[in-house]
Amino acid sequence: NLVLNEKKLQEVDSLWKEFETPEKANKMNVIVMPDFGPLISILQDKLNLSCIHSPMVTELMRGIRSQIEGLITGLPSREMAAMCLGLAHSLSRYKLKFSPDKVDTMIIQAISLLDDLDKELNNYIMRCREWYGWHFPELGKIITDNLTYCKCVRKVGDRSNFAASDVSDILPEEIEEDVKAAAEISMGTEVSEEDINNIIHLCDQVIEISEYRTQLYDYLKNRMMAIAPNLTVMVGELVGARLIAHAGSLLNLAKHPASTVQLLGAEKALFRALKTKRDTPKFGLIYHASLVGQTNTKNKGKISRMLAAKTALTIRYDALGENTNAEMGAENRLKVETRLRLLEERGIRRISGTGKALARTDKYQNKSEVKIFDPSGDSTLPAVSKKRKIQEVEEQDTEVSVKAKKFKAEMKVVLSSDKLLKKDFGL
Repeated sequence: NLVLNEKKLQEVDSLWKEFETPEKANKMNVIVMPDFGPLISILQDKLNLSCIHSPMVTELMRGIRSQIEGLITGLPSREMAAMCLGLAHSLSRYKLKFSPDKVDTMIIQAISLLDDLDKELNNYIMRCREWYGWHFPELGKIITDNLTYCKCVRKVGDRSNFAASDVSDILPEEIEEDVKAAAEISMGTEVSEEDINNIIHLCDQVIEISEYRTQLYDYLKNRMMAIAPNLTVMVGELVGARLIAHAGSLLNLAKHPASTVQLLGAEKALFRALKTKRDTPKFGLIYHASLVGQTNTKNKGKISRMLAAKTALTIRYDALGENTNAEMGAENRLKVETRLRLLEERGIRRISGTGKALARTDKYQNKSEVKIFDPSGDSTLPAVSKKRKIQEVEEQDTEVSVKAKKFKAEMKVVLSSDKLLKKDFGL
């Protein structure tokens, strides 16, 4: 029963039923070939075979693979399992491009662990300062460095031991004198020996984690220089590792355009700006690069755009190139630094030509007549002192009082005349 004659390829949804058991699969008479183009037409003409290759054949191949042990005779199950395992390993190696020097998974794990260690260190140090601050609060203001603070607390313990302790290997002489003077007049409370032991144990944890973080940073730096040397030269090992971790792998990062590299890490702000129709962000993780950090606020957008373009080139060179030197990254970084210097100097460059010579511009001179403003025409009031003399005020008061008396006399005359009129007319 030919599959083509029964038109079973048209029923893709129910095709799997023909391969439920090995008996049903053996009833199928199928020749399946890859898409070799002209070869299919030659086979159809010479052998009178009906060949077909379409997306529907994929479902047919799935059914054949599911019953491959029943369709191929003389194939032990152990050899079939070994073949499947070898094929799986080959595919995995192909996807990972397995090489001890090119495994970017180690970078992703290292940078994630480094960020976690920073958070834990901050929590531990804050707890240590608050805890020991009840006993010796003045020490926190004198020693600002966290690691030095923990080493000093671990070595001395109780504040009463500062006077007899030598911490010159940890603190400078001036700060050591200030600490000993503050320990004698401290306002802190007394604590037990058990409390001091717990605080010292916490300080041990902080010091161990700090040492491990330094070791992990060196490991990450060496690994970044081995896998992506040009990217490391351009943006630094920390920013480069975060870009790789955010993209998933160095190869995935190489597939991103420069505009995406510029905004990696700011996706939430980008979509919020697009939704609210506001200005989109200018940079993401690349903001923490040293070249962007040393730029003034006005030119950060321009430098981040140019740095992202050059970084995208170095990423592709590291991911797909065969050379392992960092010459390309150094050249591109020099170009960005030159552009940054020009922006800070506000140099005017010619668009045409070589672009290396300054444009010839004459100094602007205003040739119109310069009129000087006359401030005398601002006020229309006479230039007389606002302060009135006492005599003028008194004269004005006397004039007002005279006018008031005259008005009262006139009003009395009017009222008397009204009364006479009322009497005469009997009103």
